[in-house]
Amino acid sequence: MAQAWKCTGLRWSADGPVLVWDGGRRSGLTRGKRVAFGVADRGVRTCVGARGHVCPVRAAVPGRSTGARCEECARLDRAHSVAADTIADDPRPYRVYLAWFGPGMVKVGITAEERGSARLLEQGAVCFSWLGLGPLMAARRSEELLRAALRVPDRIPYADKRAVRSRLPASAAERAAEVEAQHERAVGLAGWPESLERQPCRVVDHVGVFGLEGLPGAVAEVSELVGGGWVSGELVAAVGPDLHLDTARGVVVLDTRLMTGWEIVPAGEERGLTVPVRESREAAVGVQDELF
Repeated sequence: MAQAWKCTGLRWSADGPVLVWDGGRRSGLTRGKRVAFGVADRGVRTCVGARGHVCPVRAAVPGRSTGARCEECARLDRAHSVAADTIADDPRPYRVYLAWFGPGMVKVGITAEERGSARLLEQGAVCFSWLGLGPLMAARRSEELLRAALRVPDRIPYADKRAVRSRLPASAAERAAEVEAQHERAVGLAGWPESLERQPCRVVDHVGVFGLEGLPGAVAEVSELVGGGWVSGELVAAVGPDLHLDTARGVVVLDTRLMTGWEIVPAGEERGLTVPVRESREAAVGVQDELF
């Protein structure tokens, strides 16, 4: 029987995206590489625990969950989380940013300065600019101010992001335009916390990093993994947690968050997919629903 590994998720480093496994092993993901794996036969997806601790009951979790945590571990994970707004005393400096994922999709967010642009890569931001730098609570207040004043959200669903990836504006200038316009509006607002240092607009574009130039439209998305199922395809793009794989049926998107909690085994020479998939919203948009 092949040795099984447990995936702890996709991470972005200076060298690009890597899949990380229990024990610290890493698998680099370069475009053109064959990504192939199976799920242990009769395997059960188990909770990944919280904050570095294993789930005490090794609870089973649904295959479609992107969090891979049971209710109790999810609660514990949120109990000490900047994203969930449950930390108020973090002494580290934080940056406020504007991120763009496609036409009409700009969001505001914060990230620890020491993380650099990792948070933006993890979210699949096509381009972004910093807005401010300062203490956590000042950054949080600015985030709330900007959400209300600019009418931009702090979250954008992944389904919305995926639906436009193959139809993004061709030039970096076009992609940067909405970020630049919102940045100009933001720095002119009253009410910024005095302890937050405003940052100039310098748009960083990730199209090349992600492999989005000339990206074929996706025909489907993996909806969940199942015991005994397998996935195989050539990597054409990696965006946030998503892998765009060229398979026999066309480009299929795999959200690597669906891999956590499963026992993963090598897939041999098989090609294609034997896991459940759903039609992508990107494919649905291209379907003609009228004669003329």
